[in-house]
Amino acid sequence: QVQLVESGGGLVQPGGSLRLSCAASASIFSFNSMGWYRQAPGKQRELVAAIISGGSTNYADSVKGRFTISRDNAKNTVYLQMSSLKPEDTAVYYCNARVRVGVHEYIYGGQGTQVTVSS
Repeated sequence: QVQLVESGGGLVQPGGSLRLSCAASASIFSFNSMGWYRQAPGKQRELVAAIISGGSTNYADSVKGRFTISRDNAKNTVYLQMSSLKPEDTAVYYCNARVRVGVHEYIYGGQGTQVTVSS
């Protein structure tokens, strides 16, 4: 069982920045991937960014050039640096981890952290 704890959300003005953190209860070095999803009121959850075990990353088109996902294996933490925030980035942001054990892949998620972009 892997526990993920997100932090760093809050209220920020348009054009501002925030850094989200996702701390895992186990070593993330061998995780298949970790990612950030978000869900705005009345909308489906969507993938924002992901980082694969080899270090490659992918982003939703809506955040490319503004958000950066990174990880610190020593701290078992994944970060989402968000810049040039827009009101449409307002959502609950969830951390996600895919962990392979043998032939099985397990998916873990956190409780989420609220990000509100408003003046």
